Amino acid sequence: MEYKRQKHLLYKKRYYLCGVGVFSKTCEYAMRAVFFIAHKAERGSRVGVKEIAEGIGSPEPFLARILQDLSRKRIIKSVKGPHGGFYVDDENLALPLATIVEAIDGNSLYTGCAMGLPYCSEEKPCPLHNRFKAIRGDIHNLLHNTTIGQFNGDLNTTLLRP
Repeated sequence: MEYKRQKHLLYKKRYYLCGVGVFSKTCEYAMRAVFFIAHKAERGSRVGVKEIAEGIGSPEPFLARILQDLSRKRIIKSVKGPHGGFYVDDENLALPLATIVEAIDGNSLYTGCAMGLPYCSEEKPCPLHNRFKAIRGDIHNLLHNTTIGQFNGDLNTTLLRP
C-alpha cells in the first residue's frame, strides 16, 4: 500500500523544477507521462492513454495529443491494437531530458526572461536577467546531461521504492 501511495504522490505532485514556472503545463505533463511510461516499461508493459492520464492526473484528451506528438518525434513508441499502448526502449531511455523539453517548449527555456518580460534581452536586461543567466545554464546542463533512463532509475531507487 505504501508503494502505491508514493507512486501516486510522485505523479500527482510537481517535482523536478515543475511548478516553479520553469516548464509549461504541457511540458510538465509530457515529462510526467514519459517517466510514467518508462516506469511501466521496465516490467515490459505497454500502457494506454487512460492509465497514463489517471496516473499523472492529466486530462485524457489533452494528454493524447501530447503523446501523439512525443511518438511522432520518436521520444516514445506506440503500438496500435488491443494489446497496444505506449512504451520506451533502450534507444528512448538514452535520450536526454532536454529532448522532451525542447520537443514541447522549444529552447526558449535557455534564453527567455525569468520574469517573462518580452522586452528583456542581453542589450536591455531586466533586474533578474544576469542572475537568472547562470540558473538557465545550470538547467541546460542538467537537462542535456541527464537521460530519461538515468532519471527513471533515480526515481525508482528513491521515490518509488516498494
